[in-house]
Amino acid sequence: MADTSTDSEDGAALPDPSNWSCPLPLRDHDRIVLGHGGGGRLSAELVEHLFLPAFRPGDGSGGPFDEREELLDAAQLALDGVGGGRLAFSTDSYVVRPLFFPGGCIGDLAVNGTVNDVSMSGATPIALSSGFILEEGLELAVLGRVAEAMGAAARAAGVRVVTGDTKVVDGGTTGGDRERGGGLYINTAGIGVIPDGVDIRPSRATPGDVVIVSGAVGLHGVAVLSRREGLDFGTTVESDSAPLNGLVAAMLDVAPDLHVLRDPTRGGVAASLCEIAESAGVGIAYEETKLPVPAEVAAACAFLGLDAVSIANEGRLIAVVAPGDLDAVLNVMHDHEHGREACVIGTVTDAHPGVVTARSPLGASRIVDLPLGEQLPRIC
Repeated sequence: MADTSTDSEDGAALPDPSNWSCPLPLRDHDRIVLGHGGGGRLSAELVEHLFLPAFRPGDGSGGPFDEREELLDAAQLALDGVGGGRLAFSTDSYVVRPLFFPGGCIGDLAVNGTVNDVSMSGATPIALSSGFILEEGLELAVLGRVAEAMGAAARAAGVRVVTGDTKVVDGGTTGGDRERGGGLYINTAGIGVIPDGVDIRPSRATPGDVVIVSGAVGLHGVAVLSRREGLDFGTTVESDSAPLNGLVAAMLDVAPDLHVLRDPTRGGVAASLCEIAESAGVGIAYEETKLPVPAEVAAACAFLGLDAVSIANEGRLIAVVAPGDLDAVLNVMHDHEHGREACVIGTVTDAHPGVVTARSPLGASRIVDLPLGEQLPRIC
């Protein structure tokens, strides 16, 4: 922290606050900071105030960039002019370091992340694209391992990688270490078909609905952090990275009128719940004791001063369902490999619209705000 001092009356040095630096990004800045990619308030402001105005059609026709449209994990596109039906379309970029971590690597992470974004609209993913930005010096053997992991993940999810692109950039561009070899970034896009009658959107959350989490939270963020920083929490924490399209299909089989699905990636459960509450104009209240936080994640958070509710996941979903569908949905989730630990954590309420609250083990409630940036950079 910079500290330019002045003298007090007794000659002691006084700090000059104008030269202090803040570890968190301030919101009155004119340059991109890491927090803009964290999935929190800064990301939302960047999209709302920079990208949406730039991409909005100029003819007043509305469309997917109209301010009235919801911002979803995947755009939902009606195909009225080509036979009807709806497509889900999503894209994402992956810049995680290190490239390999317990439970996965950047390759299967890229496939699973995009499959899951498409699936959160209730769509069946059918095809992916892959774009590689490779740094000069990257070992071909490393790239081969990543590509093999992507192929295996695509086969496991039942989708195909059908098109792609490759670019090579100067050494040092992607943060790779020249002595150990260059780095790489991956962009993936995915398309899927939304079944007739399925309408899954954050704004459909309704007072009385029940909030479900499909399994233990915080594993991915802690797994990546432990490998990157060389931290030992007494056990190996593995990423939860997994494709969720099969789980979503099973849930829709028993409850076609699912209201909301979200995968709590950047910003974690906190960001997802805040976005749902704001979009639907409802309150959400959850119990901290019901949030499934593994002991190793809780220990890591206590050691690092983090909050598990804000740590990214890559193989978990949040479902908001009507009370009448709860038992059927939970039963089918418990029968699926990626939903065996599914549990109810809270409810949707008409109190405190747009606000998420968490009830502590002692009975006190606190407001859970959308994170400003991200606690752990480059985890996806």
